[in-house]
Amino acid sequence: MDWNLYRCGRIGHITYSPDEPALREYMRASTAAGQLWRCLRCGTFVHGDPSESGPATKVPVVKRGREIRSELILRVFAIERFVRVLLFGGVAYLIWQFGHSKQSIERTFNHDLPVVRSTFNQLGFNINHSRLLLEFRQALHISPHTLDLIAIGVALFAVVELVEGVGLWLSKRWGEYFAMVVTSLGLPYEIYDLTLTVTWTKGLLFAINLALVLYLVITKRLFGARGGRHAFEARLRSDSVFEEAANEARARADKEAEVEAETAAEVQARAEVAGEDEEGEEAEARARADKAESPTS
Repeated sequence: MDWNLYRCGRIGHITYSPDEPALREYMRASTAAGQLWRCLRCGTFVHGDPSESGPATKVPVVKRGREIRSELILRVFAIERFVRVLLFGGVAYLIWQFGHSKQSIERTFNHDLPVVRSTFNQLGFNINHSRLLLEFRQALHISPHTLDLIAIGVALFAVVELVEGVGLWLSKRWGEYFAMVVTSLGLPYEIYDLTLTVTWTKGLLFAINLALVLYLVITKRLFGARGGRHAFEARLRSDSVFEEAANEARARADKEAEVEAETAAEVQARAEVAGEDEEGEEAEARARADKAESPTS
């Protein structure tokens, strides 16, 4: 799949007119229907005026190929983060609502518990030692202030996940760093939790987080990995269509300079040969003159 054409088909082409004439000739073409400009992403020539113009140093760096595919992968991780935002946001709201309605819930629980216990006893189930019932009793003894603090903590975690998701969705450098750092901080706890009990849910979440950290560090070259930011930006520039045009223009200029140098050397060599011939002719003329002036024997 050509990711460059895929992205251009979705959001349109990006063209640029450099101020330098030598570069401009490689970025445009003329037809009977008008001028064509070369797309910085997919490299095809498209009709119409260029999207931007300016010096070669201001040409926008356009993500191509692998980087477009990488953006889609990061958006998959971002969607997983957005799902977490909904889950933790909902839990925070339920805890907050429970704290403010705890008294009424406790009255209802105490009023209806004998009926529920009797019903389950008739069915042959003793719920007095039910783990769910015990945990619910403990929750009823938590103060509303403590529940509010718990709700705020869960809500803050949801906000952190939201920032992660937005940064990954937009493929921003700060978002990649933020997601990598926050996710890394949670890995030790996840490893410890897995040593206590292993479940499919815990294993899956740990695998997702570990994969995200490794993917960001390796492919985005975070914290100096594989040359760091400079190597990452250098690779982006090397993949640029504009860089290809600049290389072609430089190669053409070097070729023209080489031809001019060869021509100048050839002219100089001819001039030297002509000068030597003139000196030889002058020497012969002087020799003939000297011979004519000398007395004959």
